[in-house]
Amino acid sequence: MNPEGWQILESCTLFKNPHLEVLKETVVLPGETRRREWTVVRRKKAVVIAPMTEAGRFVLIHQCRIPVRKCLWEFPAGQVDQSFEPDHALLRETAVRELEEETGYKLADAGTLIYLGHYYSSQGFSDETPYLFLAKPVVPTGGGHRPETNESILESKTFSTAELSAMIADSVIQDANTLACFARLTAKSLLL
Repeated sequence: MNPEGWQILESCTLFKNPHLEVLKETVVLPGETRRREWTVVRRKKAVVIAPMTEAGRFVLIHQCRIPVRKCLWEFPAGQVDQSFEPDHALLRETAVRELEEETGYKLADAGTLIYLGHYYSSQGFSDETPYLFLAKPVVPTGGGHRPETNESILESKTFSTAELSAMIADSVIQDANTLACFARLTAKSLLL
């Protein structure tokens, strides 16, 4: 990746696994001559889904997060399987899959998946890019959630917009993906 005006003088992989790659890079920014060294974390693209029931309630998952040693309320999310730049169809497919696996809800037959845009979650050191979606209406699958073996999802539960807003105001919700998705829903006037 070498956008116009950016000079990537050196890029050395320090660590790599199926989920991320850590690089030491030497770059020159557009319009500058000074060399800068930076440690960069490359991540697969991801999706975040705000599932809304017909009654206008949002489905969140209660998930244990090992790095922060907390169980957090979050919108469901997941990485796109391919490491290359995903197309919109692949993002939508991943969103539908993650919704069902993590929450035990699915998009209703007449439901719609609305793309809300993307954001950079930690642009100071990572290129991680979550793509945000609103899924509405969603209905229970009848089979409950089926998290992957490396996930620790305790439960899924529905919340009203007012409850979700209060959880954000009281710092109960601390997940950046959920905060960003709620902000985008608010800015687009999609909350009931």
